[in-house]
Amino acid sequence: MSLDVIFENLPIYLSGAWTTFQLLLISLLLGLLFAIPLGVLRSFRGSLISRAIWVYTYVFRGTPMLVQLFLIYYGLAQFEAVQQSALWPLLSSAWFCACLAFVLNTCAYTTEIIAGSIKALPAGEIEAAKSIGMSRWVMFRRIILPSALRRSLPAYSNEAIFMLHGTSLASIVTILDLTGAARVVNSTHYIPFAAFITAAVFYFLMTLTLVGLFHKAEARWLKPLMPR
Repeated sequence: MSLDVIFENLPIYLSGAWTTFQLLLISLLLGLLFAIPLGVLRSFRGSLISRAIWVYTYVFRGTPMLVQLFLIYYGLAQFEAVQQSALWPLLSSAWFCACLAFVLNTCAYTTEIIAGSIKALPAGEIEAAKSIGMSRWVMFRRIILPSALRRSLPAYSNEAIFMLHGTSLASIVTILDLTGAARVVNSTHYIPFAAFITAAVFYFLMTLTLVGLFHKAEARWLKPLMPR
């Protein structure tokens, strides 16, 4: 029976789920780390830096993540200069290339989310900060950025879920994540429905966990800002 085979291969799925979790955690943490300063700079309308960041976010939001992963993992390897460079040990690693593609992709989306939240802040908050003599740096650090990050939680929660689902592309470059585990089970036992529905259950449980965590974060940091 398929169910017996699934139970026998649960260690493979658990290992794949752990790999998926690691890819997700690295992507979200590094993506958010880079997106915060980029989002602030992106909010400065009309500046050259803002336009350069817009080009970056436009390119990565306008192309499929699968294509980005292929270009980084397979595309760069065809150049002899890359193969002879000091970066080749990293760029020849499927794990590094997958993380790089995911970080660049989620960073682009998160940058626009944060920049949009900054631009949408109520004018009263900014005027109140100016009225008490806050400098631009202090105002960003104490008022604008904390408020923007709180207000961006609903949109960012969707990005985190999309990123979780996007990590399934890692199996294409030989990483044994959840989808890769399902492929191994299917190729060994020829049970495609049971193999992939099991992976779907794991993804569903991980998504529920993410949604629950973001709901708690919104209840703590976002609801006090909402009008009563």
